[in-house]
Amino acid sequence: MTETIRLRLDVSYDGAEFSGWAAQPGRRTVAGVLVEALQRILGASGPETPLGLTVAGRTDAGVHATGQVCHIDFPAERYAELSASLLRRLSALMPPDARVKSVVPVPDTFDARFSATFRRYEYRVCDDGWGPEPLRRYDTLGWPRPLDLDRLNAGAAGLLGEHDFAAFCKRKEHATTIRAIARLDWRREADRTLVLTVQADAFCQAMVRSLVGAMLAVGEGRRAPEWPAKLLTLRERSSEVAVAAAHGLTLVAVGYPEADEYAARADATRRLRA
Repeated sequence: MTETIRLRLDVSYDGAEFSGWAAQPGRRTVAGVLVEALQRILGASGPETPLGLTVAGRTDAGVHATGQVCHIDFPAERYAELSASLLRRLSALMPPDARVKSVVPVPDTFDARFSATFRRYEYRVCDDGWGPEPLRRYDTLGWPRPLDLDRLNAGAAGLLGEHDFAAFCKRKEHATTIRAIARLDWRREADRTLVLTVQADAFCQAMVRSLVGAMLAVGEGRRAPEWPAKLLTLRERSSEVAVAAAHGLTLVAVGYPEADEYAARADATRRLRA
């Protein structure tokens, strides 16, 4: 077997023209363009498989990232040859809407998905009536009605902590919908844009956008501040919750423990997710 070295890649992308992270036949995806660039660097002798590419969180179509993390297992001999130029080569081969910002060797115990301790997202909403600034149109949702910041945060308060978020998730067979939200709060920035920050150990599919949809209903006065928390009693996805548009959402950070804790964290996460 070819000896490999594990590499951590920090990645940013504008999700507008991608069908999400995960490779899909006939569709343009972030993983697809990244693997293509890596295989071009490796040349004809490179593997046809995606180098064990593992990502911290698979983002949906249209969702952006400034702090995505993934790992690959790169041929060690080739890395010794290319280490000084690998990042530059990737920059030349990746499209303008996806960037690899760093490439760092890590222990084999590092797992971009299971070693992570948290994922942090932001969701941007403009409620000024005329819509977001043109330069922010791809990462900010335009909302046609005024939103009350205090009501948004009141709706968020009951969702903090560990709960079964089945009402806000697309359920997968044999997968838990129990998650622990450590941070969930809204702020208004200088340009009047509302920004939600949400951080949790992990998220299930469509969970953040569903939470946003519920809180927007509270923020404009259609629902009581207690309503989102009341949905936590449900064990199936709620048809009353609208899923907010993908383009307002950005993955901004993924956290990891110290290197000597990678393996223990990964084992604990696998047991929890089972």
